Amino acid sequence: MVKIAPSILAGDFLHLEKDIKMVNEHADLLHFDVMDGSLVPNISFGFPIMEAVAPVIRIPMDVHLMIINPDKYIERFAKAGASLVSFHLEAADEAGKDASEYIALAHSCGVKAGLAIDPDVPVERLFPYIDQVDFFLIMSVFAGFGGQKFIEESVGRIATLKAEMDRRGIVKDIEVDGGVSLSNARTLIEAGATMLVAGSSVFKAADPAQAIAGMRL
Repeated sequence: MVKIAPSILAGDFLHLEKDIKMVNEHADLLHFDVMDGSLVPNISFGFPIMEAVAPVIRIPMDVHLMIINPDKYIERFAKAGASLVSFHLEAADEAGKDASEYIALAHSCGVKAGLAIDPDVPVERLFPYIDQVDFFLIMSVFAGFGGQKFIEESVGRIATLKAEMDRRGIVKDIEVDGGVSLSNARTLIEAGATMLVAGSSVFKAADPAQAIAGMRL
């Protein structure tokens, strides 16, 4: 069954306890979008929010690092309670490093390692890491802001990655982040997505629990 990961970035920061209670009861993962204003043109939040949530969250915390030099922070996010940590291939490119180094670091810290790319990065660039990562994160909008319109070409990118894994006989999760909603969830799942990140479509819904349930179909 597909896993639903509501993004706390779209939550009600004045009443986070209410939102955490809801995801504990209805979701599979809690997604944290961490932005540094350098790799992406926005700043979100970091350790204080995670550390406040960690004592009460009962589902795995899924941390998406949209930051430069993620290797400086992976261990600290692991210690703060993250179960999954993804970083951008673009960040490794910018640092002149092989993404394999970051993947190995995440594993050494006891977390699942994910490799993310923006819509303008060829999905084939993920192929060399299929044997190494625990999951991939396909951005279906450009990283940096919530509430963007879903990029339809993302469906084909997911299908291409899934086909390559099938060709090799390898099963890894494919997470999708950006513009995910009830209207496209089924299409994404049929293309090969196994983890759906949903922000506004969950937390801004009249019935967030029902929105989560609907995306599982």
